[in-house]
Amino acid sequence: MSILLVAALMAAQNPVSAAEPVLGTWRTEVREGIVDIRRCGASICGKLVTSDGIRADPTLTDRNNKNAALRNRPLRGLPILSGFKPSEGGVWSDGTIYNAEDGKTYSARLTPEGADRLKVRGCIFVPLCKTQTWTRVR
Repeated sequence: MSILLVAALMAAQNPVSAAEPVLGTWRTEVREGIVDIRRCGASICGKLVTSDGIRADPTLTDRNNKNAALRNRPLRGLPILSGFKPSEGGVWSDGTIYNAEDGKTYSARLTPEGADRLKVRGCIFVPLCKTQTWTRVR
């Protein structure tokens, strides 16, 4: 029994296990987007799996990107979350979120709310922020 207790305490202190609530597949609030969030080294990142637009036209590209050289890359599989690091209270901060609709990247943070809800906050600069609640896809 003491071995189990020690293992549980070690897991609770391990930053990798702290990532578990944000890892997985999430449905966005708008356009039925699906984002897959995974570990990327010491941080976490996420790719766009699909959306209403991609389902209607699988050949959609990143046509609104401010960098003309990137406008032909497909939206399916596009990295939209990057650089998130764990911080206090289970929040993942210091990351960025890319919005393919306007071709801009914003500072962001991810806050799990239970096992199946994720608050995603993107900011031009604080306090000019927008928050969405994403739900886990099972």
